[in-house]
Amino acid sequence: MSEVRKHIVFHGRVQGVGFRYTAKYAAQSLGLSGWVRNEWDGTVTMEVQGREALIDKLLVRLNHDRFITIEWMDTEEIPLREEDRFTVR
Repeated sequence: MSEVRKHIVFHGRVQGVGFRYTAKYAAQSLGLSGWVRNEWDGTVTMEVQGREALIDKLLVRLNHDRFITIEWMDTEEIPLREEDRFTVR
């Protein structure tokens, strides 16, 4: 199955609730690569790469965390990159 890379901006209660570390550990457990960081405007930006079905599982996990409230996501598919792990920036 082919891989994709997505650039996602999360809006809602996504800062100060453990979002980045939850995303990091969930992504690593699914074998995904990429990065996640807080933005100045209160959003969180993520680039994630792997099989699309696994990226969907990551998003479901984030959506079901009791502290995180994702109101909406802006998602764009972008070119693949050579990466070997998921990092918090």
